[in-house]
Amino acid sequence: MGGTPVDVVGVAESDADGECAFVAVELEVRRADPVNNTVKLLRNLDAGVLDAHDSVVVCQVFSAYYDLVDGGVSTKRENAAFVGRLAERADDRVEFHALTLPVDPPKRGDDPPAEWREGVDDAIDGVLRALDAEGAVS
Repeated sequence: MGGTPVDVVGVAESDADGECAFVAVELEVRRADPVNNTVKLLRNLDAGVLDAHDSVVVCQVFSAYYDLVDGGVSTKRENAAFVGRLAERADDRVEFHALTLPVDPPKRGDDPPAEWREGVDDAIDGVLRALDAEGAVS
């Protein structure tokens, strides 16, 4: 999108009505400023980069790094989701989903936790549910 990499992008065309959905998935593992990825969406919407698409579905997937001990989530995650919700209000074609990758990411050089595969499967299921709810996949 606009020269800035996105972790996963694709275009889903609906067989039912021929509409085209741009799909972006951002994976936030241990990023200090995940809101920058969400702002990237707003910049591209404002610049018209996504005008060719009938809808834009953004799934921002946050690892357990952004979870708080008390059960809440960090302000870094909250700020990114807030900007995603602003994008939804700014353009009626946009759907934003803040999702969880239930894995505590390893620090540099450490091995991933034993449950990482199951956590990734859970996150993928969440993305697919979000796309299905938006009619982007069938």
